Amino acid sequence: MSDSKQTHGAPSWIEHCGSDHQKARTFYQKVFGWDVLEHPMEGDVIYPIIAVDGNNIGGFKPFADEEPGWLLYITVDDVDARTGIATDLGATLVMPPADIPGVGRIAVFKDPQGAKMALIKYAAPEA
Repeated sequence: MSDSKQTHGAPSWIEHCGSDHQKARTFYQKVFGWDVLEHPMEGDVIYPIIAVDGNNIGGFKPFADEEPGWLLYITVDDVDARTGIATDLGATLVMPPADIPGVGRIAVFKDPQGAKMALIKYAAPEA
């Protein structure tokens, strides 16, 4: 999975969005046997990260979301430019490009058919 975090156009992360991330976590741990790691974030928020064979592949959004489902993150070379192209082609912004400390730059949009997608350019790894 680490290569997908640097490869433009590659899927690199999945995130469960729903009304109760703890219930979702329990469900999917039982279905798939996933390991889930507790990752502390700003403001005493814990982000549950999904790990498979030692690779972090996704997480459970720790805040309720009105639109339940799985959000796919695609690595891009430039979040702002790619978001601009998407909106020029009819996409609707859900979250404009923003920097997430320790993660990278992210934007979320809905395509012209209403499907939600996230774009991400990961922050450079700390040395």
